[in-house]
Amino acid sequence: MEIVINGNVIAVPDDLQNVTLLDFLRDFVMLTGTKFGCGIGLCGACTVHLDGVAARSCQTYVSDVIDVEVTTIEGLDQTSPGEGLHPVQQAWIAEGVPQCGYCQAGQIMTASALLHRNPAPTAAEIREEMNGNLCRCGTYDRIRRAITRVAQEV
Repeated sequence: MEIVINGNVIAVPDDLQNVTLLDFLRDFVMLTGTKFGCGIGLCGACTVHLDGVAARSCQTYVSDVIDVEVTTIEGLDQTSPGEGLHPVQQAWIAEGVPQCGYCQAGQIMTASALLHRNPAPTAAEIREEMNGNLCRCGTYDRIRRAITRVAQEV
């Protein structure tokens, strides 16, 4: 079995097909930007893109992503035009969003999926979409400002 992660084809040993995508990414592919938070899909720290749609990797098994393009925070820059950081990552820096940084990969992955699907979301749509991503440091206002910044630049 093979899966595609950040544009790279990765062979999956038979004994790893039934592990979570989160564990496979972190422990076997060594892509550690995706974080373990709650393990039950409620905090958003483990968010990745599956064919461009935000998904919780702690609730997804490797066998579920055959024929699906998996994008992690490490590969997000490859999904944007030009070179360098993805526009959401750039806005995160400009707005000074991170504090401890633990939730940031999941926040950025959720925000970028939202903006891909809806380039000009309203404040209510941003709040609703980001509602499933928890931030222990409480940087929610800065997160919303960063998303709004990207939407205004489109």
